Amino acid sequence: MIRVSEIKIPLAYKDELIDMVIKKTGIKRNAIKSFCISKKSIDARDKKDVHFVYSFDLELFKNEKEEIKKSRYKKITLIEKEQSNKFPPTHFASNKRPVVVGSGPSGMFAALTLAEHGLCPIVLERGNEVYERKAAVSRFWETGILHEKSNVQFGEGGAGTFSDGKLTTGIKDVNCKKVLNTFFEAGAPEEILYLSKPHIGTDKLTEVVKNIRNKIIALGGEYRFGNKLEGFLVEENRVCGITVLNEREQRYEMETDTVILAIGHSARDTFKMLQDTNLKIIQKPFAIGARIEHKQKDINFSQYGMFANESSLGAADYKLSVHLPSGRSGYTFCMCPGGVVVAAASSNGLLTTNGMSEYSRNHENANSALLIGLNTGDFGSQDPLAGMYLQETIEKLAFQVGGKNFKAPAQLVGDLLQNKASKKLGDVSPTYLPGVELTDLRECLPDFVIDSMVESILEMDKKLTGFAKYDALLTGVETRSSSPIRILRDETFQSNIKGIYPCGEGAGYAGGIMSAATDGINTANKYLHNLL
Repeated sequence: MIRVSEIKIPLAYKDELIDMVIKKTGIKRNAIKSFCISKKSIDARDKKDVHFVYSFDLELFKNEKEEIKKSRYKKITLIEKEQSNKFPPTHFASNKRPVVVGSGPSGMFAALTLAEHGLCPIVLERGNEVYERKAAVSRFWETGILHEKSNVQFGEGGAGTFSDGKLTTGIKDVNCKKVLNTFFEAGAPEEILYLSKPHIGTDKLTEVVKNIRNKIIALGGEYRFGNKLEGFLVEENRVCGITVLNEREQRYEMETDTVILAIGHSARDTFKMLQDTNLKIIQKPFAIGARIEHKQKDINFSQYGMFANESSLGAADYKLSVHLPSGRSGYTFCMCPGGVVVAAASSNGLLTTNGMSEYSRNHENANSALLIGLNTGDFGSQDPLAGMYLQETIEKLAFQVGGKNFKAPAQLVGDLLQNKASKKLGDVSPTYLPGVELTDLRECLPDFVIDSMVESILEMDKKLTGFAKYDALLTGVETRSSSPIRILRDETFQSNIKGIYPCGEGAGYAGGIMSAATDGINTANKYLHNLL
């Protein structure tokens, strides 16, 4: 197979893509056995020449090495077909079924990997199946009445189900291809296989997640919704079972020698149980801040200039970061083009936000988390759970400042920069439901975070024109960008209690759908190796 890279395609190009490849490389059409897009991205560095950049993979009937030598196009190379780091298709015998705790990306892909090898995992999920969960979340946004067991944080698909469904990642794991193919086979758009910034959208993710669950069940797996891990049964420093609380608040025990612990970053009661069980946990840095909203049309103009209304480009995104004189970092995270800010609480009395986009990304506003990095010295204690307690303190303040009804505290960017409370909205209408309460975010965020946000906004405006626009809106607080802890694991991926395999975002080993999913695969594969 050969890869033809970095072919510039004008926005107005209407012919077949293969014709451009033939023109660039000189390879004849009848020599091409197969043809597919390998990558597609947007180059908007020159606002007068915004265009697409493609790479293509071709199989030829002729000798591919010779064709590369003959081609006048220099960015053409011989490649091998990508292979996932999949464990050999061996079926393993086990006296006790493995248990996967959590059905977010890491738990889902760990369970799928085990099921593909005949191990019939049992998946425990404290929340509801994805469509019941979606209904509970909608009721919360409309009424402010929270379902504490099934919400934006808890339930089938994990927190990423109510997000933009981004599949971008900085990791270089060969299993990324397997994850993308699995999502595609489960109903995600084919373009996720080649876009440089693929996303599924929360509206499509629900069906994709359900289809993956059905595949796991067809392979012998089992899902138990409304079932929460309560504790471990341990003998001679090895897990031999677990205690579970079911949907009827009844406790029962399960015998197992393997628990893949794929809990999310908001499973705070589970964190406390793990600490009481003497699992080794350490503090982990994370970040806090608020959601920043702009008009999507303004972001489009800043990124695409005269091409801002070109429909083929879709809604523009951005990713910004700055290093501040204080030594802290500020950055945008989980940017949602054409999206909304959502209430993401998982406990009554605590308020936190997130961002969400549907596949079409066609809402009026763009939003992103604007975060300031914290280090463990900011936590105020050596307690492994100190970061979690700091999150809770900030979320409690936000709930109170918002009016104790899940309305979120909000402030115009211009007012934040002038250090005054907001009294009225500008031309950016808030998308957060159940609604916002205009205020001063200093009432719920630490001064050093606010001061760092001010510096970050001014610096980011130099990179993205209009980022510091007066009428842009900040909605607080964003506290759950990543887990505040790490559950230690050894080279076999087991905790200090053997048979317990921490993985994914909640355990401190991932930060997003792709990294969590690949960590689930890798953890399951480690377990399979340990069975040999």
